[in-house]
Amino acid sequence: MNSRRVFCLNITLLLPIKFDAECTHEVGTTGTASKAGMISLKKYLESQPADSAPAMERAEGDLLPAVIDAYGSALMEMGNSSLEACPGMGDELKRNLAEFKTELSTGMSTVALATTNTGVRDQIRGWGRGTARHFQQKAREVKEMLLMMARTAESVGARDQRCAGQISEVTERLKAIASLDDLTQIRTSIEKSATELKSSIDRMTAEGKAVLDHLKEQVATYQTKLEEAEQIASRDALTGLSSRLYFETQLEKRLAAKTPFCVAIVDIDRFKKVNDDHGHMTGDDLLKQFGTELRSACRSTDVIGRWGGDEFILLLDCGLAEAEAQMVRLRKWICGSYTVHGKTGEVKLRVDASVGLAERAMGEAMKELLARADAAMYEEKAAGRTKAA
Repeated sequence: MNSRRVFCLNITLLLPIKFDAECTHEVGTTGTASKAGMISLKKYLESQPADSAPAMERAEGDLLPAVIDAYGSALMEMGNSSLEACPGMGDELKRNLAEFKTELSTGMSTVALATTNTGVRDQIRGWGRGTARHFQQKAREVKEMLLMMARTAESVGARDQRCAGQISEVTERLKAIASLDDLTQIRTSIEKSATELKSSIDRMTAEGKAVLDHLKEQVATYQTKLEEAEQIASRDALTGLSSRLYFETQLEKRLAAKTPFCVAIVDIDRFKKVNDDHGHMTGDDLLKQFGTELRSACRSTDVIGRWGGDEFILLLDCGLAEAEAQMVRLRKWICGSYTVHGKTGEVKLRVDASVGLAERAMGEAMKELLARADAAMYEEKAAGRTKAA
């Protein structure tokens, strides 16, 4: 008899069920199956031999830690993604999700797991509502700026129309002068028309200056807000280095310019162990210090960014030979002893990093270039593990 094993996975129960393929019946167009194809869980459990329990326990023991670890990794990725989606709102969510991850363990009760799940859901919903309000506020600011510009244009139009009417009246009066015979009357009429014309021009100039000054003031205010928003979007909230979005923008510019450059991906070795042993706050402290050292080791012309997690990325405006020499100096600078804040005080850690370097090839897309640098980094990391072993 052919059979297959289907695993019904619950976060607290891993139960292998042997499903007899010959007992299934074809599902009709209504999406229902016949009763003959249904499985009685009670009968299945009763039919299992007593010695099958250890195997089930081994399966649970093998899979449950992996499930817990995957859940924790998913929480951290959600935190990192929230920072990329909205840098101004994602930092708090990332910290809270990291705290939930530290509470995960294979020995958790179902009640504790349900409480964690509820907390995670509330945090994500709260972040979603906060982010929506944040973008709504930004949209309102843009709308206010557009309305202000529309009102200014309307004001200028009304002023011009009013002044045009006054000038038109003066023009008609000057035309009427031509029919006058008395020289004194002509002179008086011209002086009056000239005075009214000068008054209209002076008033138009003053109103125009007031409108222009107000417009400049409003534009300066919104320009400052836009620059602040761009600054937030271009910086990684944790390390202060360039954000992934900003780095990609700079990389696209280099690709369009068709000039030689290199990309280096730097990954901290065994960073997960730091988080597991000392907590995510300690891990964040290490990331900040590592980012500072990385900035110190690079030139002012280099673009240095945090790519995500414990990965950093560099854009070097030079050829491969010069970049390789710089990476030798960089490794000596960033690798070594770091003092970070642990759960019970200061902790000294030995930090190493793997570096993958790739030179831009003509006609190569961004994705391909980054893939080569990433592959080189993992190759170096694998070689380091082999050497350590």
